[in-house]
Amino acid sequence: MSVSTVLSGIPVSHLHHDYAQQRGLFEAQPLVTRLYLEQQARQIDEALLEHAPRIPFDLPDRIQPPGRDEALTIASGYRHQVTGGWLRPSSGEAARKAFIHLLAELEHNADPALSLAGTALRYAAASVMIHQLLPDGRAVTYMAATGDEIPCLPVNDGRIARSALTADTDAIVEGGADRDGRVQVPFAPAARRFFLPQWVALDEDGRLLVNQVTEAEGHLASMQRYVEGLHHALAIAPYMVADQAYQRKRAGMLGQLVNQGRALARFYTRDIIETIEQRAREGNLNRGLDLSMPYFDDQQLKLRTYAVTIVPAGRIVFLPAFVVRAVRLEAGKVAQDTRMNASTRKHLLAQFAMLEETFLHFSL
Repeated sequence: MSVSTVLSGIPVSHLHHDYAQQRGLFEAQPLVTRLYLEQQARQIDEALLEHAPRIPFDLPDRIQPPGRDEALTIASGYRHQVTGGWLRPSSGEAARKAFIHLLAELEHNADPALSLAGTALRYAAASVMIHQLLPDGRAVTYMAATGDEIPCLPVNDGRIARSALTADTDAIVEGGADRDGRVQVPFAPAARRFFLPQWVALDEDGRLLVNQVTEAEGHLASMQRYVEGLHHALAIAPYMVADQAYQRKRAGMLGQLVNQGRALARFYTRDIIETIEQRAREGNLNRGLDLSMPYFDDQQLKLRTYAVTIVPAGRIVFLPAFVVRAVRLEAGKVAQDTRMNASTRKHLLAQFAMLEETFLHFSL
């Protein structure tokens, strides 16, 4: 899908014009100025990703207005800028808002040199985040399941075919070595269907492709940090929605994050089921049973839990029917819970269905 197609449905279609204009201002700068702005932008972006309480940066000593021969000089007293106070450090979110506010102040300054410098730094901060700090990935296509709002099911376009000699969990090296002679990192076919295979930890059946579940949790955190970086870039410069790399990386990582987040939730649910089965056979569930059902919220883009009371605390003999009854009652509540979007409700209901199906046929 092209950027023009994406923007056609956006009321503020002038973002495409703003993007071209600000990019033109940045590219009109001499090479040394562009490199300096990118260096400052990298420091700013790293501070944002680390949720630093303060964001210091420096403006270049000169800025080149487009279409003019002479550059404008920025007074030395205004070159160093910092957000956040020294006596009362702010939170990472507050520092980001303060940085964006400071950029706006610079852009609206009566001094044209400061105004242009603020505008150029805004573009640099968003562009460096998207193009340099966030790695690029494979060309992928996702489709959305019925009722889903975010396409997250990778489509096999024929480039990744199943092999009769290997399993989906087998690691396969693509292309041997790269241009510099370094050996490529092997990825399982199930992982190679996604934007960044190195962060894929579970296949479509919910089986781990890594050694431990803690690795899967780490991969999920990396994907969340990636999406957070995209959000930072767009908060700094909303016109970056017109950037081709932003559109590609957002679609590629958002689909992968939702897919893997749901897969990890299902993995946790199967572990819960196995634990309940084991403890039921051992007779260790006769003093009550509460569950924290894991699910992936695709609005908040993070794993959450839903509290379910299976058996109230007390001396009550556990029966599998208690699980079925409690799950059905909670499923009815979730189906009407408008605090979740439709696709999150569908996912959580599928989690409940796993429990119901297991204990509907379970016998002690």
